[in-house]
Amino acid sequence: MDFPIADAHLHVWDPQSNYYPWLCDPEPIPFRYGDYGSLKKPYLVADYRADSAGWGVERGVYVEAEWDPRDPLGEMNFIAEVRKGGFPTVAIAQAWLHREDCAAVLEAQARHPFVRGIRHKPKPGMMDDGKWREGYRRLAPLGLHFELQAPWRQLEEAARLAGDFPDTTILLNHTGLPADDELSGWAQAMAALAAHPNAAVKISGLGNVQRKREVVLKTIELFGAQRAMFASNFPVDGLRSTFAEIFSAFDAITGAFPQSERHALFHDNAARIYRMEQR
Repeated sequence: MDFPIADAHLHVWDPQSNYYPWLCDPEPIPFRYGDYGSLKKPYLVADYRADSAGWGVERGVYVEAEWDPRDPLGEMNFIAEVRKGGFPTVAIAQAWLHREDCAAVLEAQARHPFVRGIRHKPKPGMMDDGKWREGYRRLAPLGLHFELQAPWRQLEEAARLAGDFPDTTILLNHTGLPADDELSGWAQAMAALAAHPNAAVKISGLGNVQRKREVVLKTIELFGAQRAMFASNFPVDGLRSTFAEIFSAFDAITGAFPQSERHALFHDNAARIYRMEQR
């Protein structure tokens, strides 16, 4: 490609030195890609660089990897060491918005100059809960946005949240987790969230989707080329495809788009929304 890439969603980890329950505990968790045993090993920046070689990835967004929930601050201290070479460019931290320590955790995470938001995977109904919303209300004043990973059936809640807190950006992870046999309902739910200008979406996590072209084009249609961005979700999506296969598909699907829109989807939107110029 003749322009740089900003990968909007990636992970690095070291389960040999740090505790991630899903990577370290012997009993696996239910996982949408099935057996994930091959992920239970260190995956560091050098490994990501090897996987993404040849694709001109200049910037990247580290997203919390379900680090030990008893120690939500430890993960960003680990990332501060990892990114001494400048990559990943920015990070999304862990926080539990309904916990009593929410205020202190958010303030501590925000003190890292590279942290841009937090991710919490809410259970159904949680985004309407008053206690959870008390924590959510603290994000915007700290300069943080919300990374939402939830199945598309929860996007009605997310749309209410976006409407009630218009000053807080919601970044939807993994395209709302669509399924081939449910795309009509998925599209309606995505449209409800996309109607709010403070919502954006990362097109990623499509390892179980056969109708990728339809999903990608519909997502861009709903959110527009200025509120969507491409991401690898590596190494997790490496269980289904190589990095080159994922980005080759994005490239082919958008091949007829104006060059300005391709720049936006592959780089500029992530750089802008994640404020990558601020270090």
